Amino acid sequence: MNPAIEVRNLSKEFTLHTQGGTVLPVFRNLDLTVSPGECVVLGGPSGVGKSTLIRCMYANYRPTGGTIAVRHDGRPADIVSAPPRQVIDVRRRTLGYVSQFLRTIPRVPALDIVAEPLRAVGVEAAEARARAAELLRRLRIPERLFGLPPATFSGGEQQRVNIARGFAHPYPILLLDEPTASLDAANRETVVGLVREALDRGAAIVAILHDQDARDAVATRLFDLSPYSAM
Repeated sequence: MNPAIEVRNLSKEFTLHTQGGTVLPVFRNLDLTVSPGECVVLGGPSGVGKSTLIRCMYANYRPTGGTIAVRHDGRPADIVSAPPRQVIDVRRRTLGYVSQFLRTIPRVPALDIVAEPLRAVGVEAAEARARAAELLRRLRIPERLFGLPPATFSGGEQQRVNIARGFAHPYPILLLDEPTASLDAANRETVVGLVREALDRGAAIVAILHDQDARDAVATRLFDLSPYSAM
């Protein structure tokens, strides 16, 4: 089976230009392969670079060195060196990301925010909104909030909108950065169910999950970043 993600010799450091060019190394020479149907949960102490790795995989951070090959349209695409247009296409159709925080355009209703990834790949508006409504209901967002912008919601409600958006389109690859943080038990179980459904259809998942129960429920493998830490 061809891997969904191949990370090779990846290194990342931050240069603090406002602090005299101080360099903060994060990790060095990191290798990771993730296959379809796997949920690899990142481990290691705080500061080891778990969120940094996720952001490098999504091309939010540019690595200092190495490659990140994502299988897109049946062949590997190195998102480290890919042009912006290709990165956008990979994100649209192949690579989903649930971050810890919801960032949305002001005044856009929650229903349309969740439906947007489906609309971006050509799904008709009615079908996309129906799928969005189904996910919002599963995550216990009251229907009276569907037409309101999430900026007015509580932090927990915003997080659940973010999760619904991340699972709306059946991405072949999913990156999850603490999707169960601050959720109650019932909503954590719903997220676990969504992850399991994604695995059953063959998605490759890389996740940060500090919740032990959620980690035990979905992880097929743990990947400790400590051996690669440059701190």
